[in-house]
Amino acid sequence: MSSWFVKVTAFRDRMVELNQQIEWVPSYIKDGIFGKWLEGARDWSISRNRYWGSPIPVWKSDNPEYPRIDVYGSIAELERDFGVEVTDLHRPAIDDLVRPNPDDPTGRSMMRRIPDVLDCWFDSGSMPYAQVHYPFENTEWFENHYPGDFIVEYIGQTRGWFYTLHVLATALFDRPAFTSCISHGIVLGDDGRKMSKSLRNYPDVSGVFDTYGSDAMRWFLMSSPIVRGGNLIVTEKGIRDTVRHVILPLWNVYYFFTLYANACNGGEGYQAKLLDVDDREALAGLDVMDRYLLARTKGLIDGVAEALDAMDIPGACALVSDHIDLLTNWYVRTTRDRFWNEDARAYDTLYTALEAFLRAIAPLLPLLSEEMWRGLTGERSVHLSDYPVWSDAVADADLVAAMDEARAVVSSTHSLRKAHSLRVRQPLRTLTVVTEHPQALAPFGDLIAGEVNVKNVALDEVTTSGFQLRRDLKLNPKAFAPAVRKATSQLFKAQKAGEWEETETGVRFPGVEVEGAPVELDGDAIELTTSVAAAEGQVASVLASGTFVVLDTTLDAELEAEGYARDLVRKIQDERKKAGLHVADRIALNLMVPGDVIAGVREHSDMIAHETLATSVNIEEGDESITVAKA
Repeated sequence: MSSWFVKVTAFRDRMVELNQQIEWVPSYIKDGIFGKWLEGARDWSISRNRYWGSPIPVWKSDNPEYPRIDVYGSIAELERDFGVEVTDLHRPAIDDLVRPNPDDPTGRSMMRRIPDVLDCWFDSGSMPYAQVHYPFENTEWFENHYPGDFIVEYIGQTRGWFYTLHVLATALFDRPAFTSCISHGIVLGDDGRKMSKSLRNYPDVSGVFDTYGSDAMRWFLMSSPIVRGGNLIVTEKGIRDTVRHVILPLWNVYYFFTLYANACNGGEGYQAKLLDVDDREALAGLDVMDRYLLARTKGLIDGVAEALDAMDIPGACALVSDHIDLLTNWYVRTTRDRFWNEDARAYDTLYTALEAFLRAIAPLLPLLSEEMWRGLTGERSVHLSDYPVWSDAVADADLVAAMDEARAVVSSTHSLRKAHSLRVRQPLRTLTVVTEHPQALAPFGDLIAGEVNVKNVALDEVTTSGFQLRRDLKLNPKAFAPAVRKATSQLFKAQKAGEWEETETGVRFPGVEVEGAPVELDGDAIELTTSVAAAEGQVASVLASGTFVVLDTTLDAELEAEGYARDLVRKIQDERKKAGLHVADRIALNLMVPGDVIAGVREHSDMIAHETLATSVNIEEGDESITVAKA
């Protein structure tokens, strides 16, 4: 069949040039799938043999002896040539416009519209100007809004909408149609196939919204590789994990703050106060944990803005997730006592940090942030507020680096406890932290000790610690080059015997040769890790920074007694909840404990009373039982 074409090959090179002005996400699209497609672009067949569609505005002589083709660009041109008012550009009305061929002296041949309609992608590619009837209307608006700042569609549109926009923009305006573009991947069903209504291979959307909320679905999608060109399998478990790891922890911080804020000042409640984050002198007087939270919040605000400006939505989500972990598993946990004791600076700090944090995450969790914002501030909507901008007065790079390292030490130590079945409530004697900068961690020794439940934190340098570090090598033969695979058994023997050495780029095996040269491996073919040669009764772990921790696991009677008392605290707190007591209620506590631990429990009775808000503690011998009553 014959067809009408746009002669793309006439300006193909210019399309390639203009593509360099577009920011693509993922970046490889520019010179990869899209750039290669442009380089090989052919003339574009734009006519279709359909009834419905945009009629191609071409009139052609019906007599080949007197050939003539007229292409119209406006209603005015049609009315000029056909001498009638044109009110309908659709078929069949447009096809009724017929006139004699001006080039036929006999007057018998007629100019008739060709029967074809435009490829619908021609319509889509014309969207930026067609939507506002340019150039006949809205000229000033269009010229101030073109090209578009941003578009998004799935990666297949590199040969569809992205392409046709670019073709027509190059041909008509000699410029790109858009300055930046996210090319997302394909949403797959839970069976790994493309999501399909007919297959029903995905969770029911209404059910997901009713059960988990639309923010959970939104976060699940935006935090995934799909918005950077990857594919994503949608499962209910993935959405449920978003609730568990992101939404509930954030809501718990908000609930914690509002619970204590409403109960403080004798029940009158907390009077909201935003700290002046430009006042260096006032900030310097805050508790170190408050200064750390504010500095990290400043980093979060700047980091999310930078990531979103670069269209790195998963990167922004990762920063938010890390900050939520900081709020829940560090700041709130380590400062809980200050809220119990109604420390105004703690309230002001958390209020200030949450207020800015909610504004920063509003584009990512719009409904959750709205609910929390209105409850926190009493104002109309977080989406009517500005994105937060904090000055450098609140920044403190040294404090953030040191506290982050302290957090990493705590996290690594907790992992050691879990790996060796040492419950956190069981105190241990000593944690040794070996680092390049022990003086930076020194101010946080007591904090670390309290978080990991040890009596003493010893800080040391590698050269003086007495501990030996060992480098361990694992081989991945699947990633070996074909020429190296024949030496696989020899490489494993050399690896077990320690007959290998590190290089700047990987590992060399002096005793294993292939094609006359010692084998060298790098990349995915190897995995190098560092371990610590710990003594009996010790377990060790190495952090990503190179710092390592050594935990003394030896227990004595004194430590076991305190561990039992801390276990009791947990059980008493559970009893408080069962009794429906408010978090601030004082209690009278009666304990029955076995005779072999009663002395240790009495020794730690003050700690038990403090942790459980008990005004009196009665301890008797017997089978373990707990009775709480509001004092």
